[in-house]
Amino acid sequence: MSLAMQTLRGQALLNHLDALADLRMTVFRDFPYLYDGSAAYERDYLRTYARSPDALCILARDGDRIVGASTGIPMRDEDAAFRQPFAEAGWDTDAIFYYGESVLLAPYRGRGIGVAFFDERERHAREAGFDHSVFCAVVRPDDHPARPADYQPLDTFWRHRGYQSIPGLETRYAWTDIGDSGQTDKPMQFWFKAL
Repeated sequence: MSLAMQTLRGQALLNHLDALADLRMTVFRDFPYLYDGSAAYERDYLRTYARSPDALCILARDGDRIVGASTGIPMRDEDAAFRQPFAEAGWDTDAIFYYGESVLLAPYRGRGIGVAFFDERERHAREAGFDHSVFCAVVRPDDHPARPADYQPLDTFWRHRGYQSIPGLETRYAWTDIGDSGQTDKPMQFWFKAL
C-alpha cells in the first residue's frame, strides 16, 4: 500500500465532501462513538471547515482512496457547543485551535498516520499564532454494553503527545447511537496542549 498525505484548506475541502462523510460515518460507527449518522448531516458539518480560511483537513490516501482524515479549525469558527465552555471558563477562544476529529480506517492504524495528523495540525496552529490546541472525546462508562473486550482508549497516546484533560471542562453533544430511535446528549471531555 502506497500511503500519501495531502493537506487541504478552505474551499478545497468541498471537492471531497462525499468521501469524507462516508469515512466519518464508517469510523464513528465503532465504539466509543457508536454513531448512526447521515451523509447529509456530515456534508453540512464539513462545510463549516470549508468556510473557515484558517481551517485545514489532512487526508491520508491509499492511491486515489481516502482512508483517513483529520481536521482543525480556529475555535472562533467552531460550533457554540464547543466554543462556549471555554468562553464561560475564561479562556481566550481567539487563541485556541480546535481539532475536529481524526478518523482512520482500521487496516491503516498503527502506521504513524495518527502521529502525522497531530504533527501537521500542531504545526499549522503554531504558525497561525494560536496559544493552545484542544479537542474533545466522548465519555462512555467502562461498563457500557457495546464496549469491546479489547477496547483501548486513546488517552495514553494523547498524553504521550503532551495533551491533558481539563477537569470540569466538557460539553454535551447529541447524536443517534446505533440501534436508538433518536438523538441523545453525550458528555464530551476536553483535552488541551499549550503550543
